[in-house]
Amino acid sequence: MKTKEIVDDVTMKRAITRITYEIIEQNKNLDNIVLAGIKTRGVFIARRIQDRLKQLEGIDIPLGELDTKPFRDDMKVEEDTTDMPVDITGKDVILVDDVLYTGRTIRAAIDNLVSLGRPARVSLAVLVDRGHRELPIRADYVGKNIPTSAIEEIIVEVIEVDGKDRVSIVDPS
Repeated sequence: MKTKEIVDDVTMKRAITRITYEIIEQNKNLDNIVLAGIKTRGVFIARRIQDRLKQLEGIDIPLGELDTKPFRDDMKVEEDTTDMPVDITGKDVILVDDVLYTGRTIRAAIDNLVSLGRPARVSLAVLVDRGHRELPIRADYVGKNIPTSAIEEIIVEVIEVDGKDRVSIVDPS
């Protein structure tokens, strides 16, 4: 098994900053935005975007945490630990996740969102898009496009959980 770091802490910070600038540029009314981080690492990336929006625009964007497990089609979990502090009806919700792969987690996140309200619009921000979609889902904001083979794995580490910021690619062969 070979592991190779492909994004370090500085590059990760730049990618999150780029996503933040794209959000600012593509959303005329930042007051209507709600960030929804997908547990676990998507929440920490969303918090960083929230912090950058505050630094750059002086605006406090609400941030919720979405638990996709109860909405997945490949596992049965009853407990939903979603925490959405505001009503999302009529809001522009930006889902935030660490890696976009098959699209199944995002589908589950959208199912969760519509159970909470009726957003005006839903968009997607991801730190890494690795390809290999099984569903017709694409990200609106991408930090890094990292094409992989089907057997490779992308590991995102964030300092809040893992003690360091980096993205690695793992080749099990």
